[in-house]
Amino acid sequence: MKTSRTLATAALLGALAIASAPALAEGAGQDRPLDALPQTPSLDVGSMERAADPCVDFFQYACGGWLAHNPIPADQSSWSQYGKLYHENQAYLWGLLEKTAEPQANQPDRPDRPAAEAQLGDYFAACMDEEAVDAAGAKPIADDLAAIAAMGSKADLPTLVAHLHLGVAGRGMMFGFTSNQDYGDASQVIAEARAGGLGLPDRDDYLDTDDRSREVRQRYAEHVAAMLALLGEPSGQAMADAHTVMAMETTLAAASLTRVERRDPEKVYHRMGTAELQELTPSFDWSAYLAGVGIGGGEGGGIDAINVRQPGFYRALETLLATKSLDDWKTYLRWHLVDAAAPYLSSPFVTANFDFYRRFLRGATEMAPRWRRCVRFVDRDLGESLGRLFVEHTFSPETKAEVETMAHYIEQAMAERIAGLDWMSDATKEQARAKLDAMRNKIGYPAHWRDYGAITVRRDDFFGNVARASSFESRRQLDKIGQPVDHDEWGMTPPTVNAYYDPSMNDMNFPAGVLQPPLYDPRSDAAPNYGDTGATIGHELTHGFDDEGSRFDAAGNLRDWWTPEDRAAFEERAQCVVDQYAGYTVIDDIKINSRLTLGEDLADLGGTIIAYEAWKKATAGEDLEPIDGLTPDQRFFVGFAQWACGDARPEVKRLHARTNPHSPVRYRINGVVANMPEFARAFSCEAGQPMVRETTCRVW
Repeated sequence: MKTSRTLATAALLGALAIASAPALAEGAGQDRPLDALPQTPSLDVGSMERAADPCVDFFQYACGGWLAHNPIPADQSSWSQYGKLYHENQAYLWGLLEKTAEPQANQPDRPDRPAAEAQLGDYFAACMDEEAVDAAGAKPIADDLAAIAAMGSKADLPTLVAHLHLGVAGRGMMFGFTSNQDYGDASQVIAEARAGGLGLPDRDDYLDTDDRSREVRQRYAEHVAAMLALLGEPSGQAMADAHTVMAMETTLAAASLTRVERRDPEKVYHRMGTAELQELTPSFDWSAYLAGVGIGGGEGGGIDAINVRQPGFYRALETLLATKSLDDWKTYLRWHLVDAAAPYLSSPFVTANFDFYRRFLRGATEMAPRWRRCVRFVDRDLGESLGRLFVEHTFSPETKAEVETMAHYIEQAMAERIAGLDWMSDATKEQARAKLDAMRNKIGYPAHWRDYGAITVRRDDFFGNVARASSFESRRQLDKIGQPVDHDEWGMTPPTVNAYYDPSMNDMNFPAGVLQPPLYDPRSDAAPNYGDTGATIGHELTHGFDDEGSRFDAAGNLRDWWTPEDRAAFEERAQCVVDQYAGYTVIDDIKINSRLTLGEDLADLGGTIIAYEAWKKATAGEDLEPIDGLTPDQRFFVGFAQWACGDARPEVKRLHARTNPHSPVRYRINGVVANMPEFARAFSCEAGQPMVRETTCRVW
């Protein structure tokens, strides 16, 4: 993937000569649905800056024209080829949803409209009815606020939190509880207790002492107070409550692992029984919580094992449970409820949420139009129903077959690279090849479509639709506990412009949304397609063998399949990449945290190398000619670079330096080609130029 998630990896996109897609060239100006996706070519010479020297700054050479013609839209905190395709996909989905949202009375030619389409249309129509949403104000959360206020003692917390976790607020209030594959036995699903309970993006936001971190904390407290005031609290009380929230969250943050620490799967795998979890938090009745979320009952709650990802977090949670008053906990729950619900409430809540999280933290100056937000909500809550429509209209069987063939060539190239490694023993090579052979490829869409029929969707109840969809998904995840793994399940919806590798599943996933022009262009020559989509496939494949993925075996189990000598040789080569990227500046004096970005940097480098070799094998014997003044090799590398054309606001660069496991896009391109002699030959670069490293890094 070109973008990533925890222990499962992910990506974002291009333009036909810029003027050819005026509807979205300015990004935020889209005010009508698209009837068809723009067919942007996979290599756009208009996006290049030919006057730039590719041997000095290849990103500028490949993307300078795109940057000049594509300023960051007001409602975006960053803008890129990936982002542009994502927004084009959204505009196309908008058109599909508008058709499904037509009342049945207006569609006499479709008396047998599928129930799934009617459900999509009713959800979208309810979301778009901003007048009704505004009229409701905070009423949709009134019952939950009353339940919080009615708590008689802290002993009521487990049952109440269980109820809240099943609804809109179920994404990490206090802690997270869900299911996941057992790292020790990847064929099974077990319960998982996660750290959570924070309102700021990262635990370091609470702890660092630089000026920006202090400002973030001050503004966060003001935001918490403003939101509580919208619920009716007097301003003085709201600010006092905000400081209570900040103190409690700071305790949890201090006990949470850093993002770099969480990249080590050994540090987030602590398999224990419910009795052991109960010992960590004696003040929290887990039997009551588990009964509240509908898992068994009585002692143990019907669960054999739980992965407690961060035991230290739960010890800190116990400290808060033991020392904080009931009123403090009511304040904490009230804040997290309104924070989670804000995007689905009336305009004052939506605006306040935007002002802090998007305007202040990320630098956006305008809110995304409502249609765009509603498309996102539908994709999140009814994603495979929406994805089915998207696939029917945009993703042909021929494209699916072509991408599957490309993946085959890339796997062959990886097999040859493993066989030829001079630093790896035969014993470890055998295990690496077994993992490669067992890897599954998922292209376009799932083999079986999810049924959302159990979700009641009402055309006049937007918040209720979100709550019922949240409950459906929470229940779906919890129901997996104790069951065999479903290897056909996807973690992304088909319209998503991204991809990922999952080490426990040992599979690569490429949604139809990321296989549209310009990322994959069926009309193009192979060179830019292999440079872009091929390198994406190689990227995801390499995640199976990066510093994190390489800890999992062919079956997806967390198991050391390396000899000590081979692991040391791997670490030595990975250190070369760590040292290289640590020298790159993100903004001001902030350098890349290259321990955080290592997995993605390794995947970028390894994926591009094997994509190049796969392209050579796939086109062997063909008489390749220059096109648009670029040799075939140059077209491969420009195609590789143009997926990354884009930029971000200063606020986002500072935030991502702390939180994003990917390096800034300029270095994801320049850092890779500087390690490839094939690039230097293609552009006649000489030793000593910036795009030619004196000592090249190469792992896979």
